[in-house]
Amino acid sequence: MQLAGRTAIVTGAARGLGRACAVAFAREGADLVLLDLCADLPGVPYPLGSASQLAHTADLCREHGAAVLTRHADVRDLAGLRDAVDDAHGRFGRIDVLLNNAGIAAPSGMPAHEIGEDEWQLMIDVDLSGAWRATKAVGKIMTAQRSGSIINVASTAGLVGYRHFAGYVAAKHGVIGLTKAAALDFAPVKVRVNALCPGSVRDDPVVEGRMLSEIARSLEVPVAEHEEAFVQSQPMNALIEPADVASTAVWLASDGSRQVTGSVVTVDGGFTAR
Repeated sequence: MQLAGRTAIVTGAARGLGRACAVAFAREGADLVLLDLCADLPGVPYPLGSASQLAHTADLCREHGAAVLTRHADVRDLAGLRDAVDDAHGRFGRIDVLLNNAGIAAPSGMPAHEIGEDEWQLMIDVDLSGAWRATKAVGKIMTAQRSGSIINVASTAGLVGYRHFAGYVAAKHGVIGLTKAAALDFAPVKVRVNALCPGSVRDDPVVEGRMLSEIARSLEVPVAEHEEAFVQSQPMNALIEPADVASTAVWLASDGSRQVTGSVVTVDGGFTAR
């Protein structure tokens, strides 16, 4: 029970890595504040998480004894995030962990010069500015507590380039820059900030993940063959499982990593070691 007595906020909690990490936090004793837009976004060519999926994540967390608060929240809306954080603080009395997981993988699949300005702005607004807004929303609380762990879910795209994904790559590189700068800002008050960089994560039906298949669609890789195509680029000859990422998030949230801040932790089977 590495997180007993703690409260964790997870953005993008309806499905995928958000769900996997939320359930792992609950299993380790944390209470959960689960945030998700629970609606589709114009310009994103695939369905996003739904209200029913967020409710299912909450039920899975409660099965482990967690107290759970859910809110529909848009990481593009600072006022809405602040309201959700205030509700969470009022309910639980403290905020110990923020997992900035909300993100989109598309619009992508085109050369940099063909990206529309609105498409570029949407990607940056959700994947980069969204993490900053959530950090801003919890910052005063964690500073007053003189404790906390902020975990920014970046990507191997934050470390290397990918053809036809300029917006996503730029946003995720920005998340790593934000992580390092915020870590230094918060270090005097013992609030830690780290980036978690997953590689190609399998679309596990248990967490209803679909990120890898949507990236494959953007690259015009047949969805029926996409897992095999991605495995070919993995040094360990296997895709990353959601549980692999979740267990690393638990470590970053726990006292086991109490001297770890400003770090970039890869869970990519060696992909970025080459």
